[in-house]
Amino acid sequence: MEEYYPLHVRVCEECMLVQLEEYVSRESIFEEYAYFSSYSTSWVAHAKRYCEGMIDRFALDGESFVVEVASNDGYLLQHFVARGIPVLGIEPAANVAKAAIARNVPTKIAFFGRRLADDMVAAGQQADLIAANNVLAQVPDLNDFLAGMNRILKPHGVITLEFPHVAMLLAHNQFDTIYHEHFSYFSLLTVQIAARLHGLEVFDVEELPTHGGSLRVYLGHAGARSVISPRVADLLGQERRAGLHTVEAYTSFAARARKAKRNLLFFLIGVKERGGCICGYGAPGKGNTLLNYCGIGTDFLDFTVDRNPYKHGRFTPGMHIPILPVDAIDRHKPDYILILPWNLKDEIVAQMRHVGEWGAKFIVPIPDVSIIDPSEAWS
Repeated sequence: MEEYYPLHVRVCEECMLVQLEEYVSRESIFEEYAYFSSYSTSWVAHAKRYCEGMIDRFALDGESFVVEVASNDGYLLQHFVARGIPVLGIEPAANVAKAAIARNVPTKIAFFGRRLADDMVAAGQQADLIAANNVLAQVPDLNDFLAGMNRILKPHGVITLEFPHVAMLLAHNQFDTIYHEHFSYFSLLTVQIAARLHGLEVFDVEELPTHGGSLRVYLGHAGARSVISPRVADLLGQERRAGLHTVEAYTSFAARARKAKRNLLFFLIGVKERGGCICGYGAPGKGNTLLNYCGIGTDFLDFTVDRNPYKHGRFTPGMHIPILPVDAIDRHKPDYILILPWNLKDEIVAQMRHVGEWGAKFIVPIPDVSIIDPSEAWS
């Protein structure tokens, strides 16, 4: 029997942490994982820019030690390895970690927390830089995770956390980014509170365009940095002006999600009534929230495609839409292509702009339904 779970978002009235109840264990989600970061060209390029920036800013060299938590298939650490900087990836999904090891990225197959951190300290594996990109949301026990980071960080080391900014989720109606793999959703305000509980201090922050709007937060041991970037206070002020320190800021979100659902279904129904063919592009986690919430099955999408061969021959959970290789689009020549990983829409439209030769257009569902004509995008 196919399993379904409630999807209800909660907000803590004290620290404003936005979170889901833990219906699904981390082991059942991550011990075998379908997402391989290297299949996104733009994400690998983003990781390379990050590595080059960290090397320059913090003078990392062959005497440094870099740890990435949730290192996936080595998409990021490979750039440090190429510069001769010692690294260690920590990745719980054995199938994904094997891909990293195959590209000569040392990887420990394990979940990260206090226990593993103690083992690493005993082995002399304290870090000058800890990277944790798009993993904080996927941690069910934040206290265990942050305590472990504190333990393996050298006295003047740096932690960088990247995560989708809950302010962007609210402002741009990104309801499909809510799914059970993501236990929490963060503001800088919440991260600052959590960090202080574990002897860590936010000393800088950057706003990034990735994943519909993300933050890169820089942490060090409390008191280790003499200068705190003014960007920290500026962004905290922006969040307060947006009301993110109050529960009321989150309560209007459901109505906007329902409106986006109605608008998307209205458009798709119109296409089908005119005899049009629609397929999907991508099979991401966020896509399953969208498809199941909107009730979009094979009555709307004939199939979806994905660059990751691991997903081929499988079906999207709940709606059972077949997942095919990307070249299925060229064989079937659909009229419309629904982009499920809309955060990668620019990359996808660029890669697939040839579909304009037969008049196909792209549908972007978030923040509200919009259409991209590839022949106009590159005219």
